[in-house]
Amino acid sequence: MFFPKAVYCRLFQAAFRLTQPLLPYREPQIIFSCVKLDKVLQKEALKSVLIVTDRGIVENGLTEPLIRVLQENGIRFCVYDKTEANPTVSNVEEAFTLYKDSGAEGIIAIGGGSPMDCAKAVGARIAYPEKPVEKMKGTCRVRRPLVPLIAVPTTAGTGSEVTLAAIITDGKKHEKYALMSFPLIPRYAVLDASLTYSLPPHITASTGIDALTHAVEAYIGRSATRETRALALEAAKLVFENIEAAYKDGSNHRARENMLHAAHKAGLAFSKSYVGYIHAVAHSLGGFYGTPHGLANAVIMPYVLEAYGKSVHKKLYQMALAAGLCTENTPCKQGAEIFIKAVKDLNARMNIPDKIAGIKEVDIPFLAALAEKEANPLYPVPKLMTRTELAAFYYQIAET
Repeated sequence: MFFPKAVYCRLFQAAFRLTQPLLPYREPQIIFSCVKLDKVLQKEALKSVLIVTDRGIVENGLTEPLIRVLQENGIRFCVYDKTEANPTVSNVEEAFTLYKDSGAEGIIAIGGGSPMDCAKAVGARIAYPEKPVEKMKGTCRVRRPLVPLIAVPTTAGTGSEVTLAAIITDGKKHEKYALMSFPLIPRYAVLDASLTYSLPPHITASTGIDALTHAVEAYIGRSATRETRALALEAAKLVFENIEAAYKDGSNHRARENMLHAAHKAGLAFSKSYVGYIHAVAHSLGGFYGTPHGLANAVIMPYVLEAYGKSVHKKLYQMALAAGLCTENTPCKQGAEIFIKAVKDLNARMNIPDKIAGIKEVDIPFLAALAEKEANPLYPVPKLMTRTELAAFYYQIAET
């Protein structure tokens, strides 16, 4: 990277880190079961809500416990279940229209990161009915408070129930971008492990590695704090100890609960410390090809960690140590290599591929440009990379 741009990136990141303690971060109030939502509904005096979800969640009956609570409390509701795997501007606009037409007073998002991101963007549109979604992308563009937003994750991976980000895809431009504003943090989060029982093994695997990716990028980045480092290490430990048990037996309550907590902790960590090039590359693939985000992160992570080289050896060794993959006597470089191999082996045991189908060589320069634009200067990565260096990852992961 040219020296002036590298200096600009690092100065931007340093300034952001210095102001971080002054920023209005907050955590949602945690509820551990859908049946306990009645007190929240009463507290917020909600008479009508919009449920934002997807067809898979509805067909698997995961909305039923939530609907029972609403019915028992006399709360009117309507359901938007057309959210795509990578939520689009069209999804947001459709749900926003339904919200207005139904007279809803609050939003409940149930599902993975996609419904939660869609719901956040709908909340932003309610706060700014005169602004299109595109005008709210970027940092701190949404300043008005949102209507009550309750997030109910049914996967253990995205951590979107605690983050200030909503990732939205513009289907016309084949572009994926983030709305990152503090009011987007949900007011309440329901961590109910029973809602994750029916999650298919391949989704359990990819979303679980997504949580690990959040922990890793939050930990190795240059904006990590004592708090976020501790959260990231706890999350990584929980993932390595529980993901395979959840993958093999979906009704293993302890494993499912621990994975929810891992995703939650990793979400808290990367909300404050941000992510890096793994996410930048994954977002470009999601926006352009519709590649599921968790899968993209899982495939990309080992390649990017290897490319970071010695800049992450010490921190990856510390993560390996926390996860029980090595001992204190293990040299840093070896510990980092053990960690990267453990990720690869974990992917393989859960049938996550090491390549992604459908990547076209002709698209790679454009994809790399998207990733570079997203990451630099915002993401406090351990090692700065150019567009050309990022392009190499697409060649590595492309299925030939």
